[in-house]
Amino acid sequence: MIGAQIVWESLLKEGVEVVFGYPGAASIPLYDTLPGYPRLRHVLVRHEQAAAHAADGYARATGKVGVCMATSGPGATNLVTGIANAYLDSVPMVAITAQVARPVIGTDAFQEVDTTGITLPITKESYLVLEADSLARVLKESFHLARTGRTGPVLVDVAKNALAEAAEYRYPEKVDLPGYKPVLRGHAAQVKRAAKMINEAERPLILAGRGVAISGAHHELRELAEAGEIPVVTTLLGFGCFPESHTLSFGMYGASGANLALEAANLIIALGTKFDDRVSEFTPRAKVIHIDIDPAEIGKNVKVDVPIVGDARQVLGAIVKQILPREHSEWLKQLGQWRNESPLSVGDGGELTPQYVVRQIYEVTGSDAIVVTGVGEHRMWAEQHCCGDRPNGLISAGGLGTMGFGLPAAVGAKIGCPDDTVWCIDGDASFQTTMQELGTIAQEGLDVKIAVINNRRYMATPLSGPDFVPVAEAYGIPGLKVTERAGVAPAIERALSEDGPFLIDFVLKAGESV
Repeated sequence: MIGAQIVWESLLKEGVEVVFGYPGAASIPLYDTLPGYPRLRHVLVRHEQAAAHAADGYARATGKVGVCMATSGPGATNLVTGIANAYLDSVPMVAITAQVARPVIGTDAFQEVDTTGITLPITKESYLVLEADSLARVLKESFHLARTGRTGPVLVDVAKNALAEAAEYRYPEKVDLPGYKPVLRGHAAQVKRAAKMINEAERPLILAGRGVAISGAHHELRELAEAGEIPVVTTLLGFGCFPESHTLSFGMYGASGANLALEAANLIIALGTKFDDRVSEFTPRAKVIHIDIDPAEIGKNVKVDVPIVGDARQVLGAIVKQILPREHSEWLKQLGQWRNESPLSVGDGGELTPQYVVRQIYEVTGSDAIVVTGVGEHRMWAEQHCCGDRPNGLISAGGLGTMGFGLPAAVGAKIGCPDDTVWCIDGDASFQTTMQELGTIAQEGLDVKIAVINNRRYMATPLSGPDFVPVAEAYGIPGLKVTERAGVAPAIERALSEDGPFLIDFVLKAGESV
């Protein structure tokens, strides 16, 4: 086979069903051979950054490895933001880029950049493939790296000659990476120490992060919380890993009650979270048990008393067996009081507020929908008022905070979960950075519902923008503009009744803040 065929064959071997990409000169061999692989769905995005974000949204919604593809030079550099986003949020992804031909690498050839050099700090591994006979092995390793240990993106940069030349195709049955051995089971002595501290703590608190979702440890987390009567606070990326409706759920950090809980706890059990700068300041008094599959994250930002390296599901399963039944009625009563003292409001009277809009989307649609957000104040309103119980039901760009993530990530989520309702909640500023992906939604016929929280954001100067409804209509997507509170629920119901995409432009007063 030629190298391009080896790429497609290898993707099929890994169970890949969809690839998000955009072609260019160096990647022509891939697209010449693509028609021979009808089992693979190629989604033609309108910009390479959207390909990476769509692969990201697909991976988060499904738990599978997302795949994106671009040509050399600007095609590859346009992927970089999406790759960095996936890296910081531990999203399994394989990005395949074409490179100029081997003889001209390093000569500043047309559309040449050092793609592996650029992406090395934002990937688990970055490969440069110069010959076709290396492709199968590299792709096998890439998928293994992406989906194991601390999941994340891997880049495979393939010289154009390697895509066009022939080689014998043998797909490896296993990988041989001697230096890569993720630890899954926590050290027994550390597990025992952690269980003892939990059994003795008077004010324990679980801080659950994205690692819980990645490992599928939702059941084990609930078992631990209920066995020890331990309240649970989630990080932004951990949202949904513990049911918001549960009596032991005290919301996401950032909310007043959750922040006070972190500050007052005398033991924090941190699960699959890196304690970034937005969390660490709220943990001044507590002893800390930190469970994470990546040893580099333990102790990086917060002093840890009991470090446990391992997969959250396996470690929690071991801890739960040693937990004694406890009651923490006074502690829970205090947390409930703090939460009640600072309730999240949707606004008074008949005023159209973003909080009311988001709450109505949640109440009218139901808790089973997948909500994908862009980045801006609208994301905080979405996280505060979409109280879903669904794991991976809220998808957002956490570590990188990437404006424009919402619409293309919603594309990926809908393709990955075609039978689920998918809402993209975006802000007028964030939406404008990738709104060309309305073209992808229209072309693919994706039933994505879009809510633009249009608060006319001020960014150094007032941010002007188009009338979003006719923009959507230009792509063949129907829409409505809502300016009054009474129109919110009917507009949402209309969107849900449409068998296809729909956009609602919620025009709010400027100046509403989180």
